[in-house]
Amino acid sequence: MNLCLSEKLTVLCWHSAMESEITALHANDTWSLVPHDPSMNVVGCRWVYKIKGRADGTVERYKARLVTRGFSQQEGIDYSETFSPVVKPTTVRLVLAIAVSNCWQIRQLDVHNAFLNGSLQEVVYMQQPTGFVDPTLPTHVCRLHKSLYGLKQAPRAWYKQLSDFLLSVGFHASKVDTSLFILKVNHHICYLLVYVDDILLTGSNSSLLQSLITLLSSEFKL
Repeated sequence: MNLCLSEKLTVLCWHSAMESEITALHANDTWSLVPHDPSMNVVGCRWVYKIKGRADGTVERYKARLVTRGFSQQEGIDYSETFSPVVKPTTVRLVLAIAVSNCWQIRQLDVHNAFLNGSLQEVVYMQQPTGFVDPTLPTHVCRLHKSLYGLKQAPRAWYKQLSDFLLSVGFHASKVDTSLFILKVNHHICYLLVYVDDILLTGSNSSLLQSLITLLSSEFKL
C-alpha cells in the first residue's frame, strides 16, 4: 500500500512515541525476560494511542502507552489486594477550608505516569509488546517488576510506593482518612492529600511547601 507523505510522517510519529515509551519502561526496570513455561498465566498487552493537542488545535505530541490486559489476571496467582484508598470529599473540603481561612498557599501536583512507579509484590508475567519482541529471545515473556497501566493491582502498588516514601520523610497518615498525610516541623504543619496520581499540598509555611515539592520531585516525576 502506498502512503502519502503526511501518512508516512504520522506512522513515523506513532512509532517514535512507542519507542519513547519502551525506552522509559526499560530505564525504569519495568521487566526482565524469562523463559516461557506452560504453567504461567501470561497477561497480554496492547498499545493505546493519544494525540495531545495545543489550545490552537495543532498537535503538541503523539503519545503511546503500553497497557496490560488485566482482565486475564487470576486472583491468588498474579494479584491479591487491589483496593487503593481514595481521599474523602469531606477531607478535601476540610483541608481547603483550613487553608483558605489561614491564607495558606495551595499547590496541586500531578505525578507523571504514576502507576509505573509501583513495585509489584506478586509474580506477574506479560507477553512481549507488539513491535518490540526481542529478536534473540522471541519466545520469552516479561516478568514484571514494576506496575503497568491495566494491572488490577496498579493503583494499590502506586499508593504503597507513595505512602512509604511520605512516611520515610516524616509524614504520618491520618487515622480517619488514609489518603491524608500530615507533617509537623517545629511549629509549622503541612497537609498532603492523595487522589490516585493527583496530590494537593498546603501548609503554614511556603518555604516548607517548596522544600517538600523539591523532595517529591527527587523521587517522582512531577
